[in-house]
Amino acid sequence: MIPPEPPQPQLQPPPPPAPPNHVVTTIENLPAEGSGGGSLSASSRAGMRQRIRKVLNREMLISVALGQVLSLLVCGIGLTSKYLAEDFHANTPVFQSFLNYILLFLVYTTTLAVRQGEENLLAILRRRWWKYMILGLVDLEANYLVVKAYQYTTLTSVQLLDCFVIPVVILLSWFFLLIRYKAVHFIGIVVCILGMGCMVGADVLVGRHQGAGENKLVGDLLVLGGATLYGISNVWEESIIRTLSRVEFLGMIGLFGAFFSGIQLAIMEHKELLKVPWDWQIGLLYVGFSACMFGLYSFMPVVIKKTSATSVNLSLLTADLYSLFCGLFLFHYKFSGLYLLSFFTILIGLVLYSSTSTYIAQDPRVYKQFRNPSGPVADLPSTAQVEPSVTYTSLGQETEEEPHVRVA
Repeated sequence: MIPPEPPQPQLQPPPPPAPPNHVVTTIENLPAEGSGGGSLSASSRAGMRQRIRKVLNREMLISVALGQVLSLLVCGIGLTSKYLAEDFHANTPVFQSFLNYILLFLVYTTTLAVRQGEENLLAILRRRWWKYMILGLVDLEANYLVVKAYQYTTLTSVQLLDCFVIPVVILLSWFFLLIRYKAVHFIGIVVCILGMGCMVGADVLVGRHQGAGENKLVGDLLVLGGATLYGISNVWEESIIRTLSRVEFLGMIGLFGAFFSGIQLAIMEHKELLKVPWDWQIGLLYVGFSACMFGLYSFMPVVIKKTSATSVNLSLLTADLYSLFCGLFLFHYKFSGLYLLSFFTILIGLVLYSSTSTYIAQDPRVYKQFRNPSGPVADLPSTAQVEPSVTYTSLGQETEEEPHVRVA
């Protein structure tokens, strides 16, 4: 008889390894006090400096600086107009515009006249004469309405209501130029307008809100009308210089602006012109005004093409502050610290607006797909005649995070 085999011992599975003591490990791995903390803070500072350099890049600073050049030209226009109106009683806004249009005609319209082919003056007039006729009339009356408003309303009202041009430009750019804005753009716009409100408040505190005329409501309506026409003119200008050319725009504005301002001058202002006490000082002021106005019209298309009509109008908010700083010495204006606060607030708003790029959505479905890249791709009809795309128009260098995108 074979004895039974002894029972095999049951093999017990090895016990699971004890979980590591994360708290102890974390504490042990912490850098010694005074050694690693400095490196962490140094890396944080380096990251902050890198972000600041990315925002304050060369392209953005150039855009802000170009806008301030335009603002200084507007300041020169305002100062020469003030001297003519208050010191020499020469209230001739149409004649002043007429001089500028004549200069544009002599420089740019004659340039178009000597060109050959499709860019010749006659070829342009055959294709688009009625568009430039409307644009010339709009540009002339925008200047006239705002200057005329000073006779009826206060300086404060003109400054505040003239900001109406900004929402006009934004809306027209959105619907007609298909420009799309980001949240930071709207934040920058709000900051700029807050800076403008701060300047108006400073004017009230130091007593510069003088100038109320006989009918404030009429004056306010004139400012709103002029701001609306300015917005139309600026957006139309941006469209022309991006699709056609700067010389064509200025040449046509010079041609039709001179024509309409000459008619308006003969009808409405010929008596005022005869009352002007002509001497070398008045002549010099007219020359200075015309030079600033011609420089503004010639240089603004360059800045608009580099930035946008919205950015240019935000930049021009500082023109009143430049005029005020000059008036401290020339007209003995009272000073308030709110003016400096207003100036730097507007500049901060400009930096915020220019810190990132706008973009153009040529098709609403592409715009929706671009804004939600993780969502389903929209099926575009194969019979579409125009290939939709999204194109960036950059106000700053964002080549790493926001490259050109084309969706087919």
